[in-house]
Amino acid sequence: MPSTLPSTIVILGTGGTIAGAAASASDNVGYTAAQRSVADLLSAVPQLAGQAIEAEQVAQLDSKDMDAATWQRLAQAVAQHLARPEVAGLVITHGTDTLEETAWLLQRVLAPAKPVVLVAAMRPATSIAADGPQNLLDAVAVARTPDARGVVAVLAGRVHAAGDVRKVHPYRTDAFDSGEAGLLGVVEEGRLRRFRDWPGGEALGLPLLDAAPADWPWVEIVTSHAAARGDAVRALVAAGVQGLVVAATGNGMVHRALDAALQAAEAAGVTVWRTTRCAQGALVGPVSGPAGAMSPWQARLELTLSLLASRGGG
Repeated sequence: MPSTLPSTIVILGTGGTIAGAAASASDNVGYTAAQRSVADLLSAVPQLAGQAIEAEQVAQLDSKDMDAATWQRLAQAVAQHLARPEVAGLVITHGTDTLEETAWLLQRVLAPAKPVVLVAAMRPATSIAADGPQNLLDAVAVARTPDARGVVAVLAGRVHAAGDVRKVHPYRTDAFDSGEAGLLGVVEEGRLRRFRDWPGGEALGLPLLDAAPADWPWVEIVTSHAAARGDAVRALVAAGVQGLVVAATGNGMVHRALDAALQAAEAAGVTVWRTTRCAQGALVGPVSGPAGAMSPWQARLELTLSLLASRGGG
């Protein structure tokens, strides 16, 4: 009997360095992102020829410019393809700068029962030593892994869970890390060797993102540091900000001048969450709050989702 197992991998393109181009093959930093289509990226990996793969261009941008409209469109496309019984998993080509934010958003909103694999590159497609083709090949292998689920990222042969992945270096090909949590696994000659369980959790639900992107809550990040002032917070409140995430020093400590402005912001109805600017660890004790274990950028997204939920999503 023919197999009824899902076999199609859908690759969604969004741009990024993996689709970038430079004037010289030796130039790994002076390139323009988002110049090659997802179809072009596939053609550079002959090992994928003949596989059950579909490609769709959802966006074409430098991920530093990622926005709510693109996230909304991407989440909708992911959900649509996940619902197809013949689809085994998805791969999303993405820029590295905001990859961890997109991964967190998709995991929190969709918590997919199938794998959604974000893949990126630190060198443009024109590089003499481009890392994109191998990363893409590895990502498809992870997406085809039996029983895989959740949102993960694959770069330099390493597999990171959505909640733990961080960009920790500006240009190395192994620029991502999973901190104290550790890698989810590694890809070795086309096979995943897994160290811990796939990402889980309860999905917040795609309808949460139904609001017009221009109407999503405005949430900003402010940082506590030596000689900090409260002027920026007061300016943001005056401009209509609805949420603030504080990247605090140490275990949630905030400069007294900044803290006074934050307290005034809360009194004015602005939601304020604390995180730490430390690269590892989580806030402990009474300062931990709802975002104590999140990075500042994860917390910004989480607070945005929380504010959307509080007003009934779309």
